[in-house]
Amino acid sequence: MVNQNLSMRQSVLIGVTLFSMFFGAGNLILPPLLALQAGAEAVPAMIGFLVAAIGLPVLGIVAVALAGTARELAGRVHPVFARIFVAAVYLAIGPCLAIPRTSSTAFEMLSPLLPAEVPVEAAQLAFSVLFFVAAYLLAMHPGRLTRLLGRMTGPALILLIVAVTAAALVSPMPQAPAPVAPYDAGAPVQGFLVGYQTMDLLASLTFGIVIATNIREMGVTEPRSLMGAISRAGVFAGTLMALIYCGLAYVGAGMAQQLPDASNGAAVLTASATLHFGAVGTVVVAAIFLLACLNVCIGLISCCGTYFSEELPRVSYRVCALVFAAFSCIVSNFGLDAILAFSVPLLGALYPIAIVLVAMGMLHTLCDRVPLVWPWVVGMTAIVSVTGALRDAFAAGTWLPIDLLPFAGMGLGWIAPALAAALIGVLCSKLSRR
Repeated sequence: MVNQNLSMRQSVLIGVTLFSMFFGAGNLILPPLLALQAGAEAVPAMIGFLVAAIGLPVLGIVAVALAGTARELAGRVHPVFARIFVAAVYLAIGPCLAIPRTSSTAFEMLSPLLPAEVPVEAAQLAFSVLFFVAAYLLAMHPGRLTRLLGRMTGPALILLIVAVTAAALVSPMPQAPAPVAPYDAGAPVQGFLVGYQTMDLLASLTFGIVIATNIREMGVTEPRSLMGAISRAGVFAGTLMALIYCGLAYVGAGMAQQLPDASNGAAVLTASATLHFGAVGTVVVAAIFLLACLNVCIGLISCCGTYFSEELPRVSYRVCALVFAAFSCIVSNFGLDAILAFSVPLLGALYPIAIVLVAMGMLHTLCDRVPLVWPWVVGMTAIVSVTGALRDAFAAGTWLPIDLLPFAGMGLGWIAPALAAALIGVLCSKLSRR
């Protein structure tokens, strides 16, 4: 009989692989900047951040494992919605946003090391081509990602991060300054909203495909055992990220006096590493960002290529991955600022929908008894989130009726309509039975 349980060593490898696929540039730069700006409110702000950046993604991994796939989870709303939403998620975490961001952010950290006479635009173009060629070649064997990310680049990334954070931990912590906007009011909620920018909840809905492929290659094929292995990998990766997030936040808090006006987490990490290690610190931080971004880029190309090659049977995985890598290479040369400006409204539209899907996925045994809850809750949430995102993208500051909703001022105006829709869905389900 084939063993349907992973060994401890295999479980750790899968967990580190998942961590490496999650942990990119956004995960590095958000915690130190948050702690620096939140000042005395850093702890409650970090609690909100950890809920959004770790709690939701881990629940997303488990919810998809319980449902089978992201398509099956979203299919409880409607099959057409499932195709549209899942494709939108893959495109968002893929060529439209997250994949180009990996190259742009890595180059931003490497650019200070370039000689002064080198043209920045030409250097960025050359770097992006080399970056995506390497990522594409390494993504050609998605079933072997555990060997690459779990055994090599993932542990190397962790060791580099530990070196930077350990130096900050042994230094005396200065007195925390007063929080600055937006953390001076509702720090936990603001930290929660900043957690959106990691994009890890959306990624958690998609990474299960590649992680499941790696686990099957280790001999685990029985559905219940596969689900358990994926869930354990999610918990392991979440725990590891929580420890690193807290360490990075400590680094940011310790730089509050040196960089009181910092607006970029990358600059905070670079300044801390340089303070403790000199010029070598700049090189170490650049290496951290390069490894983190390359790890995530490989994972995202693999996930997107796998999904769309299954959706489009006539197009092979290699062709899909090549198209996504080439398109992302072009987009990355528009610059990090342009990519980040586009990300805010896009994430504002998709994240609330993903949150309610994951919440109902965790409670699917109850929700499936009143099936009309699924379309009512997701539909109402989508109306509010998409309307707000379109306003923010094309007419920022324009008043809309959704601004009257409870918690709208905190960016959580979709919560009350979702709860009301849940009640309507329950009533409609019971009436339809009668």
